[in-house]
Amino acid sequence: MDEMEMLADQVKLLLAEGDPVKLNEYLDNLNISDVEGLIDELPEYADIFISTLSINRAVNVFRILDFPTQERIVKKLSGPKIAELINELPPDDRTSFFSELHGDAVKKLIILLPPADRKEALSLLGYPEESVGRLMTPDYITVKEEWSVAKVLEHIRKYGKNSETIDVIYVIDDKGVLLDDIRIREILLVKPDVLISDLMDNRLISLRANDPQEEAINVFRMNNRVALPVTDDQQIMLGIVTVDDILWVANEEYTEDMQRIGGTQALDEPYMDMSIINLVKKRAGWLVLLFFGQLFTASVMGHYEAQLAGALILAVFIPLIMSSGGNSGSQASTLIIQSMAMSDVTLNDWWNVMKREIISGLMLGLILGSLGFLRIYVQHAAFGDMGEHWFLIAIVVSLSLIGVVTWGSLIGSMLPFILRRFGADPATSSTPFVATLVDVTGLILYFSIASYILEGLLF
Repeated sequence: MDEMEMLADQVKLLLAEGDPVKLNEYLDNLNISDVEGLIDELPEYADIFISTLSINRAVNVFRILDFPTQERIVKKLSGPKIAELINELPPDDRTSFFSELHGDAVKKLIILLPPADRKEALSLLGYPEESVGRLMTPDYITVKEEWSVAKVLEHIRKYGKNSETIDVIYVIDDKGVLLDDIRIREILLVKPDVLISDLMDNRLISLRANDPQEEAINVFRMNNRVALPVTDDQQIMLGIVTVDDILWVANEEYTEDMQRIGGTQALDEPYMDMSIINLVKKRAGWLVLLFFGQLFTASVMGHYEAQLAGALILAVFIPLIMSSGGNSGSQASTLIIQSMAMSDVTLNDWWNVMKREIISGLMLGLILGSLGFLRIYVQHAAFGDMGEHWFLIAIVVSLSLIGVVTWGSLIGSMLPFILRRFGADPATSSTPFVATLVDVTGLILYFSIASYILEGLLF
């Protein structure tokens, strides 16, 4: 029995006793992550856990839950508890929760907020989906460049409790324009009479509210920051984005990409929370598309039926040709999609990528082509069942492997660029799609080479 199962059994005993005080004491001694684990283990009691916890701990648990669990909890909570929870949620987490809800549900919850918080929530929800503005919080500390360190520390003591983080302090002018950011340690390590202007280095890194969230992920990754300021087009400071929110977004992006690469639409909720009907809907579209793609494969084989009838030996190597091309294409596609996600490759790199993949494809094709030739030679030498034209058949298979692996590498690497160029997600050029496309074209290449070399000999 693992630790979580032991915790769950203990909680069940406390629930059976029906003593909320004991349950509260027990839950208060657990880490936030343990309470989240209990909600996963005992989802039917999730609303009881949230109701039992003190509001601060309830908020900290609620904010790390996935949206379907949050929604289920809110539907079961009492009106006063919902109001308390929504009011205490940090602005960025509240925006994230509201963003997932239907319009009517948002209207019912947003009226529970005080007028100032309601205006703030509506302002954050006004930014485009998947934009940095949806992630930011307006709770941060700003100072003026003419202030002394002593005045800044006094300001932090007074207002720091309401800030999302005080690791970084932001310097603005009288109009709210962001001038610089200063890490708290730089303020703590100097004398109280030092001016903020003396600490400024003007190496400011900021995000724009309308920037894509993917861009923010890369900026955080490259600059090792716990928080970054967000500004409008006039450089007026609007809020900050913290690294914990960026980690959630990065995880979601990674999950969606993996699902698309696997040949399905991105799931809107955890796999186990999805109904069978919705799961089928997410997967059916791609499967139907790939099914029609494979029909082209059958059509190609039907077109070359005469060649197959005259040289059945060619059919033996069809799976080899198809899998080799599909595998090389899938490899190339996955590598380029990952490189794009990490900003190692941009749209402007398409020509260099093409040259590299053609060369790589030819080298990989030569390796597999040599192995294919060796396989036919060994079988003929051992069993003598490849016929008198075994050498030409080996040449056909080898050349086909070289061609199909090169073609697969080229197609797999270029499809992400084409999709990105037209504004689509490169991950949509998923492994099954690339494999199906290369299957069809690979067969045409295989039979074309066979027809040219073996014409008049086997058919």
